[in-house]
Order: sequence, then C-alpha cells, then structure tokens
Amino acid sequence: MPRVHWTRRNATAETRQPGRLQTTRLILMTKTATMTVSAIDPDRLELMYASQADERGNSIEPFPAEGWEPLRCCLTYPSQGDSIALIAYSPFDTPSPWSETGPVYIHATRCAGYRTRDELPDHLRTGPRILRTYRADRSLHYDHITLVDEGKDLEQPIRSLLAREDVATVHVRAALTQCFTYAVTR
Repeated sequence: MPRVHWTRRNATAETRQPGRLQTTRLILMTKTATMTVSAIDPDRLELMYASQADERGNSIEPFPAEGWEPLRCCLTYPSQGDSIALIAYSPFDTPSPWSETGPVYIHATRCAGYRTRDELPDHLRTGPRILRTYRADRSLHYDHITLVDEGKDLEQPIRSLLAREDVATVHVRAALTQCFTYAVTR
C-alpha cells in the first residue's frame, strides 16, 4: 500500500455577509502520495517473449536500435545497435473503450525491467509529454489531461494530478505521437 503523507497549509478565506466582511483562518490538509511508476507489465511481457508475439499476434521481430527509441520494458534508451523490437501494447488488460493499443519499443530479449518504481525514469522524466488522467474505474478523465512543455520536469505535474481524489492513474505519453510511455499511480 502506498504511503500517504499529510501536510498542513494555512490559508485565509474571506466571506461576505450582509453589511460585514468576515475573515476566517483555515487550515487545509493536503496529501502527498508516494508514486508508483510502471513500465510494461512484466508478466504480460514475459508471455510475449515466451510466445515470440505481442498480444495482438504480431511477431517480435528484432532489429538494431538507432539509439533514440524509448524502451517501455526498462524505461531507458538503447545503445546504437542494441537488439530491439516494436510491439503493439495496451496499458489496460481489460476490455474498455479506453484500452487503446499502440506501438512501443522493447528489448528484443528479456532485460532487467524497470527497478526504481518510486521514482520517474531519468531519461523519460521531461516534456514534451501528454499526461492522461484516469479514474479508479479506468475511465479517461478528460478534465485533467495535461501537456508538459519541452524540457519541463514531469514530477510536480504528475504529483499534482495524483493528489486529486478523482485521479487514480496518470499515463505519460509522447506529446506528438501519443504513444504510451509509462503509468504512474498513487
């Protein structure tokens, strides 16, 4: 279970009643939840490696990396010439109108995966990115979709979104292509 930290913040509110102004000192409680960063589900990826096909039946076909391809298995970039593959992947493993499938890069063979689940990946923590927000029932929460500009760090916008009670998950996606990069939950 993720740790939740409560912090106190002072604020002043003014209310108007007929003929007088009343100032009230408020103590607001805000919560900051520990993030959990998730690459491609390792169990699902293991099944793909074992069958040598993605979940849509496409063969895993290795090719040499150019070095710019963001790998969703370990949330890094490959070295030029590393053996990688392009697969079809849906972040949601249950039927839903929001369970889109898109292309993502992975190592062509098993790797160690993403190990630092309480931190954003160093190489994939800046914009430009789209932060897509989802409710607990996995429905897309259109009101909080956020664009993070080129070079801006993603951590504060993600933490702000996850602090909202109506946001359970944030999908970090490429701004231009909208490809899934990784998910962050509280």
